[in-house]
Amino acid sequence: MGRKSAKGKEKAKARKEENKQLKISMAEVDEVNKIEDPMAPLAAFKKFERNGLSITLECKKRPTCKDEDVEWAFQLTKQNMKTLYEKSEWGWKDTEKREEMFEDAAWYLFARAQDGHLVGFVHFRFDMDFDDKVVYCYEIQLAKEVRRKGLGKFMMQILELLAHKTGMGKVMSTVFTHNDDAQGFFIKTLRYGIDETSPEDNIYEDQEHTYQILSKIIVQRQPLGKAQDTQNTGAQAATVKT
Repeated sequence: MGRKSAKGKEKAKARKEENKQLKISMAEVDEVNKIEDPMAPLAAFKKFERNGLSITLECKKRPTCKDEDVEWAFQLTKQNMKTLYEKSEWGWKDTEKREEMFEDAAWYLFARAQDGHLVGFVHFRFDMDFDDKVVYCYEIQLAKEVRRKGLGKFMMQILELLAHKTGMGKVMSTVFTHNDDAQGFFIKTLRYGIDETSPEDNIYEDQEHTYQILSKIIVQRQPLGKAQDTQNTGAQAATVKT
């Protein structure tokens, strides 16, 4: 067997560097997931007082959430989204969705009214998407009484801030193509674009997808380590009803 060519060596070296960087990125995401309260440096964003609403926001990892709060989130998702899921290629399955929402990897941004009852939530995760560090929005759901008042946009802006503070490269979400509200919210209101990983319809195989993957690139000005220091010193279809 002959010796590797110079080009082959360069490719092997490039793959080695890519694997090394991937391991570094995965370790950084693991560190972010250990943060107790990612919103600690964002105290000003823990209140939303606009358009007749007085809302308190809290960010929690699933294991620290009350089961009844996550169950409430599941029931709101089912109420808002079951019909849309049933029109998709995935369908709706109570067991699968509940398991997903109760997984330890889940993070929740809860919105509470003045009397303490929940009026909305975002289910998101700090994760790797291929070789990108991302904040992935699985669900954003609001109760009817607080929709169309800017709360949903505010909560998604918090996700963008969390991505910036923790060194994530973009915020992503999977949205049904037949969910006009979600399409308008993410693309027109939040200025998301179609992500490079979004599936394309195959006209030759008569294959059409009922979802798109959307994303927004986050410009980083603060490295992960500094974001962690700030914290230490105290300083399937993502869907939407907003």
